[in-house]
Order: sequence, then C-alpha cells, then structure tokens
Amino acid sequence: MFAQQFKAFLPPKNKLELADPWWVIPSELNIFTGYLPNNRFYPPAPKGKEVIIHKLLSMFHPRPFVKTRFAPQGAVACIQAVAEFYYKIAFRIHAEFQLNEPPDFPFWFSPAQFTGYIVLAKDSSHVREFKLFVPNNRSLNVDMEWLYGALESSNMEVDIGYLPQMELESLGPSVPSVIHDENGNVIDSRDSEGEPIQFIFEEITWQQEISWEEAAGKLEVAMYPFKKVSYLPFTEAFERAKSESKLVHSILLWGALGDQSCSGRTLRETVLESSPILAFLNESFISTWSLVKELEELQAKRENEVNSKLADLHLEKYNFPVEIMICLPNGTVVHHINANYFLDITSMKPEEAESSIFSFSASFEDPSTATYLQFLKEGLQRAKPFLQA
Repeated sequence: MFAQQFKAFLPPKNKLELADPWWVIPSELNIFTGYLPNNRFYPPAPKGKEVIIHKLLSMFHPRPFVKTRFAPQGAVACIQAVAEFYYKIAFRIHAEFQLNEPPDFPFWFSPAQFTGYIVLAKDSSHVREFKLFVPNNRSLNVDMEWLYGALESSNMEVDIGYLPQMELESLGPSVPSVIHDENGNVIDSRDSEGEPIQFIFEEITWQQEISWEEAAGKLEVAMYPFKKVSYLPFTEAFERAKSESKLVHSILLWGALGDQSCSGRTLRETVLESSPILAFLNESFISTWSLVKELEELQAKRENEVNSKLADLHLEKYNFPVEIMICLPNGTVVHHINANYFLDITSMKPEEAESSIFSFSASFEDPSTATYLQFLKEGLQRAKPFLQA
C-alpha cells in the first residue's frame, strides 16, 4: 500500500477549516430510496476514493462492502489539526462485510462504525500516523443478519453483539519504496551492515487543533442530522434536567440509535431529524438514548439507589424494540409510545387513526412529524401537575 493512495483523505479546497466535514464517499441512500439487497455475496469493484478504504477493510476480511445496505452509507472526514506540512484528518466510515459464500446463505457482519484519524503530509507524499477502529465504549457494537434462504424475501435472523477490538494502526511513518540521493540517483535502502536505512522526522508542531471529541461529534452530525440535538448519557441527562427544570426525552432500544448496529433506523431517518422536532427538542427537553442492556446493568447496581431506580422506571415501560418516553427529572415516566405502534399509526390515513390518542395537524405535510410533535406536547401537558406540585 502506497502513501499516495491515502490522498483520498485530503480535504477539498473549500473544506480547509477545522471541524468542517466533507464526504469522502457520499451516501447514495435515504429514507426515500430504501435499502440495497440482502441477497448478495460479492462486493462491487471499488472505484475512485473507495479503493483505499476497500484495501484497508480487506485486511479484516476479503469481502468488505464499502457502501452499506442501509443509510447513511459512505465516509465523512474533517480536519482535526493543521501544521505547516501536515494535516490530522479525523474520519468515520460506514461499511460491512459478507462472511459467507455459496452454497451458504448470506451472513452480514456490520460494525457500528469505523472511525479514526490519519496524519498525512499535505502533498500526500507520506503518512506519519494512521489508526482505524470500531469504538468499543458501548456494550453492543456490531449487527449480524443472516438469511435462511436464497431469495431476497427469505426469512432473516438478526442479532447484536460486542467487538472488544477491531482496529488497524500504524504509529510509525511510511517510508519511500525507492530512495534517491541529493543528485536524484537511486541508492540502496539498506546500510553497509544490511540494516534498513532509518528516516528521522521532526516532531510535528500543530498550529491549530481541536479535540478528538469535537471532531468525532462533527462527523456524527454529518452522518446523522438528528444529532443536532445533544443526546446525553442516561444519568447525566436526568441531572441536567433537574438543574434546568426540563423534562427528559428518552429513547430506549435494543441496538444503538447513533450507529449502524441499530434498531432505531426508521426513527432517526424521519421524525428525529425533521426541523420542527429538532427545534422543539432543543427548546423544551433534555434528550438521551440508552441500550436496554446498559440499563439492565445499571438496574442491577443496587449500591447506587438513585441510578438503579431511574433504570427501573424505564425498563418497566419498555417494549421491544424501541420505546420513546417523556420523563420527569426524577425518572417518572409521564408519557411513552412504542416505535412500532408509532410507525403503524403514522402510516394510516388520518381518518383511520385513533383520534383520542393522536391527532394529525394540517400544518405539517408529514404525518409522522405532526404525530411526534403531538406526542411531545402531550408529554409536557401530562407533566404539568407533577411540576406544579
């Protein structure tokens, strides 16, 4: 692999500011285009900037799909730091693997995300550092789906698991494949004792820099517009709600909301990223999302009675796969709805919906946005007696 191939990570001329994301590989899917077929074994030949990412992922398994079946696909990047001759580029990649070949049926292995950074010369002549990894900070970070037949319509089994480590790392600089002296003559790459010639690089002094957390956050919002709302860790959300006298908008689900090992795909691609919902959540709520597994672990830690009780109150309202709740700062759930039920009623015609539960508003073309907004407003209304008391 040659350093020049990593030029795919260099920023375009209009993206030279820190933390300003761009698409390395654009996503071609959205809620309207649907998803790509499950019944496939071999990835299409990579092209353009896909080539380097395909090569990197092929180190894990010979059949990486650089573009996932589900949105958001592709790869985004932003500048994390700038020096005189170098960029430090943070990136995030959504890709997956097909583990089986015929005669077996397809088995998809979809890590939550690949993220990392590259320290690259501005002329892409050499790479100083590179790291690509699957984050392991959540208790579930890989989705697995396998078909029980040869057809697209065949039954599919789904499970979610945990990858403790999946990474590529190079902490040393790349070296030239051919070495020239000051006169341009090719010289031996080994010294008189047969040892490889050592290259000494000066330490990089960064002129501008942002934290990894800020860079990763910008990439996350680029992939998932619903993250324009800050989703805090579970217990932190209730502490913030108490200090700001707000309600908690909480989503409890089996898989992650903010990556590809998810069960909240439809929610985040529709109502959660709509402008009216983003504005209302930012104004009136503290938001959080949690994995069922993590709350079960929190519930079991009885030594922290407050946090254990918060988890209790959530789990007793949970129904598979996703439950949306409006809570008081003390954890009391004042309103909740299952995502499957929500999607069912928003797919109905207005006259078919149960008007006593939710009503459709003519001010929104999208019934799901109108219904979610109504749900949030009803949560605020139901909380009033508790807050006044």
